Amino acid sequence: MTTMRTIRTWWAGALLALLLPACEPAEQFDDTVYGNFDALWSILDSRYCFFSYKDVDWDKVYTDYRARLAPDMGEQAFFDVCAEMLGELRDGHVNLASSFDVARYWEWFEAYPENFDRELVMKNYLHQPDYRIAAGLSYRILDDCNIGYVYYENFSTPVGESNLDQVLLAFAACDGIIIDVRNNGGGELSNVHRIAARFTAADFVSGYIRHKTGPAHDDFSDYYPVVQHTAPVYRMHFAKPVAVLTNRRCYSATNDFVAVMSCLPQVAVVGDRTGGGSGLPFSSELPLGWIVRFSASPTYSADYEQIEFGIDPDISAALAPDDAAAGIDSIIERAKRWILSGE
Repeated sequence: MTTMRTIRTWWAGALLALLLPACEPAEQFDDTVYGNFDALWSILDSRYCFFSYKDVDWDKVYTDYRARLAPDMGEQAFFDVCAEMLGELRDGHVNLASSFDVARYWEWFEAYPENFDRELVMKNYLHQPDYRIAAGLSYRILDDCNIGYVYYENFSTPVGESNLDQVLLAFAACDGIIIDVRNNGGGELSNVHRIAARFTAADFVSGYIRHKTGPAHDDFSDYYPVVQHTAPVYRMHFAKPVAVLTNRRCYSATNDFVAVMSCLPQVAVVGDRTGGGSGLPFSSELPLGWIVRFSASPTYSADYEQIEFGIDPDISAALAPDDAAAGIDSIIERAKRWILSGE
């Protein structure tokens, strides 16, 4: 670590790039243990968006963790100190990537019950291998009632307009639909809005976003509305009851999907609180080449509420061990009851 490099930042997302101010002049840091540490701390200090909300004393964090450094420490030991420091932010969108490891924060779901058994769902509700697949959507009409069930495992898996037409056509005569996004860790926001567009007849404001306007922790823009558009009239829509199933592993784009769907009058969120992850992530490079990803632009609910730490369900439900042992998913059953009786 003997050279000097410029910290580079990639501002991801064309729409968000239009909202962001011009990049501040790049700072220079030595490619040493102390220079890289200062670069990492400084990037977060000026660009991370949740310091005040999470009540993090970042100056104290700097003092505490810098004292643990030594000029001749190895890369692994240095990486471990940096990773532990980033854990103070309690943010699943904060990662440090080297050639030998990726630092990650998983406590947003590790301390909570999973409330999902994929094998149980595949066997007893989708009846593997008899279910249908439309892109990333696994679906069928449930055997014991006239309710459509969809399991979407990852918002990174593209879902096309024709896929949605076919699924909703199959469910057109159903009394309701269950959309199961448990254990969905997020992905592309384009899939969030493409799916949600089929459940509204009119455009509406589904939330808000702000962006950093300066280096101070509370330097933010005004709230910019995020508009959820409806799909064109020639596409299939569904206006009957919809239950969205959630657990703590619903994160990032899945958290956004729950926030959007919860705005709709015919939708009930059933299950456990989501895992959160409302900060849109950007990335920067340290002098030694490691990449740090961090939450840079906070998003909010339609009621201007923070959703970084998750969204509560409308109907709380848990996967009961006795039910699971008998092949029954308690959360799916609770959703079925709400669709059929409104209770």
